Amino acid sequence: MSQMDLFPHQVEAADGIMRCLQTPPGGHIPPEGLRTQVIAATGSGKTLIAVEAARRLSARRVLVLVPTLDLLTQMAGAWRRGGRRGAMVGVCSLRAEDSDGIPCTTDPEELVSWTRDLEPVTVFATYAAVGLGILQRAHEGGLPVWDLMVVDEAHRTSGDAGKPWAAVHDQQRVPAVRRLYMTATARVWEAEGDKPRLVASMDEDSPVFGPVAYKLKLSEAIRRGLVAPYQVVCLDIRDPELFEALQMESAASDAVRGARLAALQTGLLTAAARERLRRILAFHSRVAEAEAMAAGVGAVAERLAEDDPERYPPAERVWADWLYGEHTPGYRRQVLDEFASDFIGGDSDIPAAVRILSSVKVLGEGVDTAQCDAVAFCDARGSMVDIVQMVGRALRMKPGEGKLASLVVPVFLGPDEDGEEMLTSEAYGTLAKVLGALRAHDTDTIEALADPRRRSGRREGAEDEDGAELEGQDEDQDEDDEAWVSERAAGLLRFSEPRDPALLAQFVRLRVIDPENAYWRRGIEAATRWLRESGSDRLRVPYDYVMPEDEGAGAGFPLGVWLADQRRYYNAGTLDPARVAELEALGMVWSHQDVAFEEGLAVARAWAAKHGHFLPPATAVGEGGFPVGVWAKNQRAAARKALLNAERRAAGEDVPPTPGEMPASRLEALEAIDPGWCPLGWDVAWQRCFRLARAHIEAGGTLPEAGGELVVQGEDLGAWASAQRAGWEKLKPAQQWLLSSALGLEPADAEDKPARPSRDDKWRLNITAARQFRAREGHLTVPRKHVEVVDGTEIKLGSFLDNARRRADKLTPERRAQLDELGMRW
Repeated sequence: MSQMDLFPHQVEAADGIMRCLQTPPGGHIPPEGLRTQVIAATGSGKTLIAVEAARRLSARRVLVLVPTLDLLTQMAGAWRRGGRRGAMVGVCSLRAEDSDGIPCTTDPEELVSWTRDLEPVTVFATYAAVGLGILQRAHEGGLPVWDLMVVDEAHRTSGDAGKPWAAVHDQQRVPAVRRLYMTATARVWEAEGDKPRLVASMDEDSPVFGPVAYKLKLSEAIRRGLVAPYQVVCLDIRDPELFEALQMESAASDAVRGARLAALQTGLLTAAARERLRRILAFHSRVAEAEAMAAGVGAVAERLAEDDPERYPPAERVWADWLYGEHTPGYRRQVLDEFASDFIGGDSDIPAAVRILSSVKVLGEGVDTAQCDAVAFCDARGSMVDIVQMVGRALRMKPGEGKLASLVVPVFLGPDEDGEEMLTSEAYGTLAKVLGALRAHDTDTIEALADPRRRSGRREGAEDEDGAELEGQDEDQDEDDEAWVSERAAGLLRFSEPRDPALLAQFVRLRVIDPENAYWRRGIEAATRWLRESGSDRLRVPYDYVMPEDEGAGAGFPLGVWLADQRRYYNAGTLDPARVAELEALGMVWSHQDVAFEEGLAVARAWAAKHGHFLPPATAVGEGGFPVGVWAKNQRAAARKALLNAERRAAGEDVPPTPGEMPASRLEALEAIDPGWCPLGWDVAWQRCFRLARAHIEAGGTLPEAGGELVVQGEDLGAWASAQRAGWEKLKPAQQWLLSSALGLEPADAEDKPARPSRDDKWRLNITAARQFRAREGHLTVPRKHVEVVDGTEIKLGSFLDNARRRADKLTPERRAQLDELGMRW
């Protein structure tokens, strides 16, 4: 891969990735692989950062996971332009005409065969359930481990937003030596009435996502000219009849929707004229409304131009179209090309004054819309994650372009409604949502909106212990940064009618920032109630404890998980000191050792309930991203010490307590979950396969004679059973008894055991494979990993010939002559 021209921040990010993903001293990669995350502003070139990381890591086999098909084809093109060489394959159902020349498949066996001997190779897939399922089956069928997995828009795989995508993180299902998680928005809050919740959170130093290798805030990206500065343009729409209709049950009727849409069309064209907007993306939640918006813009433009021709352009210079998820990728690209054009359709030489492209559930994550200078939130009923992505569409630009992005938000006001009602009026709900989405991108600026002192430029000076004002370059830089952010915040919100700055600050504080603060207060209320009702003076709350669903304080609140989160933030040094003090006043237990076992025990119960056993692989991740596999492995080591010492004490030995020995109470708690969770005479993998096989038989099934027919929880039970029969004499008596009594397995008869081939037999088979290859291909230049099938038997022909070359001086003259006859290149 050739070196690319990178911006300084991309070089910094690649350096950080290398520090986190380079092979550790000693060359030992942990079982769960190496993991890291990059959090960088939307439009700052994360794709090129990933390509550069792959180049530096010499990653031959790369898997790139994206959330949508649109982004899949765009991403493949970006990797190619970034310098990535070798084959590229898509795991999706795109047809040839829609895939930009990338071969695509939904067949796991085909994916394995296509990529078996290709290096370098880059595979692109969506992390929808279908795409991940194909990858999992391909790995079960022999697809090798990935050198590097890149997960784009990775916040989608976290928290509530990512429950269906757990396989992305699971080393057993989609194995990778290294994982690189990339996002612009690591934490997204959503307010649901009085129950705000964190819908996406990629916590720093998480065992799932790994440490943060590099972070570029949006405010810094704007300062560097990488991302467009932005403003929020609020459309004050006063229509008494429409407002009254929107408040009634008939608000969902076609007539009311039509009237609302007409008001939006007028508002958008008015905003375009006032703010000089040229290309507007309008987001809707209903297909019919997106289509109607595009169809009706022309008539509205014609009426406005007739009323005020000096302000509004003629209708023939106004372009409008729409897109939704069912449009083919080829058609979408065609419409987007028209959207980016300077002229009205086809070969016309009429310059476009305004372009409005309406969309539904499309043009989301990462889709390149750098030509767009405005985004209109015609309907913000989607999830907060979706709105965050809509915001990101407007911010993208070519570095140094100098555009100003506008976020257009309609505000449907009552006939007598004034600015003083901002704090409670439903008319400002969309504005609160959009500012909340902006906060996920640009925390500093939105929080500056809530602080009039910062927006006015007043800032209390930092002082030392003697009260003298501190001086120094770092302090001056901090003040410069804060002054710059405050200046941006002061002009961020633009209304059709003036608003009181103090009232705006209060609105942002109460309706945008306080959803998170409200979540904190609910946690404190629940903790206080738990202490009162439990009679305890310490917050030793089980990890899975949820407050009762009643009328009391904190009803239904997940107190155990919330306290575990606060403990994690505290240990990472990111918990606000005031919150630390408030929790300590309640008797918070900060020591991880004091509560880790109870947290792990709760996750262990959930794991066993879901899987039917508590024998997770070491790489398993439980609820909330808890590393239950590693935890179980550590508990098993402590339990074995306790069990072995107990045997020695029972035999009369004087054995003192051993460091790390598990207390009897903990051992009993784990045995209550699964009595066989800690086998002493054999490994956990054997025990897991046995338990899964027994459950299958107890459910009325039978074990197949060969592998590949029955795979449960990633274990090939047919292959395992065959191996037990063939290797019966190597098993312990207890294992033999379990297999015979519970599964009905018996040792294989001597005549059933395949005879071990001699060296001469192996040579004859390999030569047959070489002759077969030579007759078919006309040469004997065989790739190193090529496998030739002879009478149903797979022969690793490439490896055989490579070994023959290395051992040429030890081959007999007859064998060397056989290879010479076939055209062997020594």
